[in-house]
Amino acid sequence: MIGIVALAVVLLASSNGANDNFKGVATLYGSDVLSYRSALLLASVATLLGSLSALAFGSALMTSFSGKGLVPDALTSDPHFLAAVGLGAAATVLLATRLGFPISTTHALVGALVGAGVVRAGADVSFAHIGSTFVVPLIGSPLLASALASAQYPAFRSLRRTLGIEADTCACAGEELVPIVTSRGEAVAARVATVAVGSKHECTTRYEGRLVGVEASTALTALHLVSATAVSFARGVNDSPKIAALLLAAPMLAPRHGLVVIALAMCVGGILGARRVAETMSHGITEMSPGQAFTGNLTTALLVLFASRLGLPVSTTHVSCGALFGIGLVTRRARWRTIGGILTAWVTTLPVAAVLAGVFAAAS
Repeated sequence: MIGIVALAVVLLASSNGANDNFKGVATLYGSDVLSYRSALLLASVATLLGSLSALAFGSALMTSFSGKGLVPDALTSDPHFLAAVGLGAAATVLLATRLGFPISTTHALVGALVGAGVVRAGADVSFAHIGSTFVVPLIGSPLLASALASAQYPAFRSLRRTLGIEADTCACAGEELVPIVTSRGEAVAARVATVAVGSKHECTTRYEGRLVGVEASTALTALHLVSATAVSFARGVNDSPKIAALLLAAPMLAPRHGLVVIALAMCVGGILGARRVAETMSHGITEMSPGQAFTGNLTTALLVLFASRLGLPVSTTHVSCGALFGIGLVTRRARWRTIGGILTAWVTTLPVAAVLAGVFAAAS
């Protein structure tokens, strides 16, 4: 049974990587700062480093997601219970990834803990503990992220203008196939060079001016890369202990070895399966310029790192999506159909994980 627990945890870690790894760099890809492959490479390296650093920064989260306080202590070391939790959460995240929805592994784990706990412990599950420890930060984090991003972007834009840095309208050059009629009356297609004035969302926005002696566009790109790296690193710090808690509760591996296994599985999962969620996050929620994208990333990095330090189980997904929701609200370019689908996936994550984990628990 111990082997099944290990398999379930590795499956959960890899599915987490596929659904979550790209979220830190989605704004880089969405604003055309990096290509998909370059953004994925950055996310993979930063997440791996964050996961390996989690032993120093994320010990409080290991305790939260061991199930202690939520279910009877004896159950938290039961391999059957741990396997059901891991399999239920993994199946939920894999399903969402397949559909292209960015969901919270944190939510899936909470739901799986509840579902397996109800089957195994019945009335001994502490639902009050769920509300105080998990639900409040999970609901509050996207709202806070959206509010902060909505407030920060106008402030940054005003500061940019005060510093004399302007966003230029660009010229888009290219070629078109244009039908023409020859002197013989024949219709043919000719390749004609075209130049057109485009908005910042049709071609690349450039910021004219200098910031601390550096060209504004160069400085913004550098800051954007740093913030995206910080988000990916923070996600590794925040998510790895939650998954590793299942291994540690058995116990099966020393904390150091368990986190290495989780880190590698998350990295591989992201490399192999991130594409669908990447497209949803980068292009499905809202159009964004580099400045807007940077604001969303900065908001996410600050909130996730702060929460990890306090041991609050916030979802990087909820925070990063919440920040993009806020940007879309301010710019009036939010794609509400996609946002509605994401919100629906969020609402159903916990009950789906609870049902699946409950089925696995009953079958074991």
